[in-house]
Amino acid sequence: MSDPFEQFHIENPELPKSIKKHAMRSGGYPYDDKLDGALYQAQMYELQKQLVLLQAHLAASGERVMIIFEGRDAAGKGGTIKTYLENLNPRYNIIAALPKPNSREASQWYFQRYIDWFPAAGETVLFDRSWYNRAGVERVMGFATPEQTENFLEEVPEVEKRITRDGIHFFKFWLSIGREMQLKRFHDRRHDPLKVWKLSPIDLEALGQWDAYSAARDEMLKRTDSPHAPWTVIRANDKRRGRINVIQHVLHHLPFAGRDKKAIGEIDPKITMKAKDFLALHKAD
Repeated sequence: MSDPFEQFHIENPELPKSIKKHAMRSGGYPYDDKLDGALYQAQMYELQKQLVLLQAHLAASGERVMIIFEGRDAAGKGGTIKTYLENLNPRYNIIAALPKPNSREASQWYFQRYIDWFPAAGETVLFDRSWYNRAGVERVMGFATPEQTENFLEEVPEVEKRITRDGIHFFKFWLSIGREMQLKRFHDRRHDPLKVWKLSPIDLEALGQWDAYSAARDEMLKRTDSPHAPWTVIRANDKRRGRINVIQHVLHHLPFAGRDKKAIGEIDPKITMKAKDFLALHKAD
């Protein structure tokens, strides 16, 4: 089909039928429909029980976990984090969603303000966006110079090596959605009075920058995917499958007392991908 953005007017309460029709399958998504609601609830209940056991293990062992969530606007980062934390103690499970840096922070080493949020013993910190802003929105929207972006891409693998060498369990998730799905979610937000707060001027300006964001994403994944800090790509057109696979991935990679691999279930290889495999299929989509 033609560029869906050409048919899209966010103020029009009627979403074009072609966008609605193609949203779920956009970006090469492998399923036609959402995961059945009852099946989702049953699987999520088992995963939540396992997360509670993991929390107890981390508290007893003092191990630290850090999880980064990145993706396009409306990819489902906040909802995935909320689901992950639903039954966990907020004292030991912390959301880091940093605002625009103030004038003092802007003059510091780029990573400095993020380091303040790193986990202490027994804690899990979930970043709703992270230092990777520099390789994405800051780059595309002109908030960072090409030199600053290049310096960041060169520096970040070494910074993340230090994180993992210090013993932090470190996960990086890129939530991927297709263009029609992004347009549908933006439209839903604009016309739902309970969700309209999620829209910002930057979000709306970015709607016309799909290709620029794709190119930035591809270079970021290629240059910052490493053996010590690999990217895991979650295809997230269906939020239910996406959330399940994020939690499964973490639980399968962290041994803890009472871990039940059968209850956790098998990760869906159509949903969860390594960065190199995703790039081979979705370069500049």
